[in-house]
Amino acid sequence: MDRHAVASFARFVVCGGGVGLLSSGALLLMTGVMSIAVANAVVTVVSTAAANELHSRITFRHGAAGLRVHLESTATAVAAYLVTTGALLTLGAVHPEAGALTQQSVYLTASALAGIGRFVALKVLVFARGAKSAEPLTVRHAARHANTPAQVVAAA
Repeated sequence: MDRHAVASFARFVVCGGGVGLLSSGALLLMTGVMSIAVANAVVTVVSTAAANELHSRITFRHGAAGLRVHLESTATAVAAYLVTTGALLTLGAVHPEAGALTQQSVYLTASALAGIGRFVALKVLVFARGAKSAEPLTVRHAARHANTPAQVVAAA
């Protein structure tokens, strides 16, 4: 795996992991008032929109996510939803009295596995087409793209 792929995976983990941890907490709070499948669907919809935008802008440095990116990224999130919901429903069938810690462990493990699959799909299928260069932002890079002398000074 090349250096850029490792860097984009690290950004994917930070962005997706942050959204995932917030989602995990929201899921825990919401399961007190609705079924876990419904709560997971709500959390998945909200977190998917946020994660799609973060991955487009930060992970893959593709810019703002357009409709195609949101739709294709959402398709990978649907697969992740099926994995996490399946894991939680399986836990409920096998161990109906599972506590919150066990539920969270299963949810986060399933999310991590689904996340790895999403990264591969996003990198290979969604963002491989027309991807912008992931050139690091350096003073020289910023100065090259500056339009005025003041922007060159500000970049330094």
